Amino acid sequence: MRGPIAPPQVPLSVTRADAFVDLVYDSRDRLERRWPQLAQVDFMVVEVPGFGPDEGPGGVADEETVPLGRVLPAGGGHRDRIVIYRRPVEIRTKSRDERALLVHEVVVEQVAELLGLAPESVDPRYGQE
Repeated sequence: MRGPIAPPQVPLSVTRADAFVDLVYDSRDRLERRWPQLAQVDFMVVEVPGFGPDEGPGGVADEETVPLGRVLPAGGGHRDRIVIYRRPVEIRTKSRDERALLVHEVVVEQVAELLGLAPESVDPRYGQE
């Protein structure tokens, strides 16, 4: 008789995309403890620049280098948004640990840009890990 391989509350596997989103949210949660105003910011993961909320005039398609993240200021009924680009980050890392460090650095850099601060002010451990 066939049945489930694992109980419903236990994930059989987590996709790379889901694991990446978890890394972004972990960084957000870590920073939100120090910067409570981040609760009013939407954090998003987009596969690659130009395919998502950043399309159109003035979007990242005009840039010469591939960005790892971007800040989208509030407007048009949206709150401030921080977008992290999954594929460009994944291409630059070899292991999950490297990916976690790079994701956190990108999130810190984008939060710093949004708040108008230096990345070291947002997270004192920035660049040291």
